[in-house]
Amino acid sequence: MADKRDFYELLGVGRDANDDQLKKAYRKMAKQYHPDANPGNKEAEAKFKEISEAYSVLSDSSKRKSYDQFGHAAFEQGGGGGYHGGMDMGDIFGSFFGGAMDIGDLFGSGRSRPRPRRGADLQMRVNIKFEEAVFGTTKEVQLQTYEACPTCNGSGSKPGTYP
Repeated sequence: MADKRDFYELLGVGRDANDDQLKKAYRKMAKQYHPDANPGNKEAEAKFKEISEAYSVLSDSSKRKSYDQFGHAAFEQGGGGGYHGGMDMGDIFGSFFGGAMDIGDLFGSGRSRPRPRRGADLQMRVNIKFEEAVFGTTKEVQLQTYEACPTCNGSGSKPGTYP
């Protein structure tokens, strides 16, 4: 993979960088190159994908160990490392939004889910800052819900009659 740059070089950190240094470097670059901050800029989008891949590998101790030992070859099919099959974009977005997620959920892959998700019928608008969207946040909210009357099932009619 001669066309790939060194992950440490991409993030601007040394090979001895600790987790905090990696995270700080990644967040700075992610903010700078994020597609929402650079709409329509394909170069910024490509750079964002590169740094996201670099951070995904270097922030995971087992992937980092494989990368340090084998370089990019660790992630090629049949490579010497323990991680195969390329970059999983769901991992990247999961790190932003607090858990594993299907990339199709974000960009509409056209796949339908076999069953409705719990709470899918509830909606609430919550404003968050750009940094919170990129780096994750936890918000506590109160949501008012309504329950249908057990007697009339919400229709307002008496039992045995039609509304």
